[in-house]
Amino acid sequence: MQNSEALVLAAALLAAAGDLTQRINDGVVARGFEVRPAHGFAFTRLAPDGATVTELAAHLGVTKQAASQLVDEIVRKGYAERRPHPGDARARLVVLTERGWACTRAAEEAAAEAVRVWVELIGEGEVRALRDQLVRIAPYGPIRPAW
Repeated sequence: MQNSEALVLAAALLAAAGDLTQRINDGVVARGFEVRPAHGFAFTRLAPDGATVTELAAHLGVTKQAASQLVDEIVRKGYAERRPHPGDARARLVVLTERGWACTRAAEEAAAEAVRVWVELIGEGEVRALRDQLVRIAPYGPIRPAW
């Protein structure tokens, strides 16, 4: 693959990721949740068992201070709560509340709506093939914003 072709591919993937992020966030907001895309990226790490602020910072690629500020915000908005860590008395575990789980379900619905647009455009088989290829390329994430 030539450099120019690789650049076109990279730009298309970044544009698709940005568009998908925006569509999901817009869908979540339309369902009554007051969130930003960064919240959704945090929720992917907090589900299903929670995480410490340090783990969340590593997942998001930010400082512990920035992750702590994000946690303060989502706790204040009722999406998460801090609990004692079951394996480390010095640490606190950040877990999603029922409101956080409801927001996560809203994100799943919004993602399905966004992907339906792709199915209408290129067909279900092509979308499944795309999914399978992308999972081969980047199987483990992390799913984080491109700050």
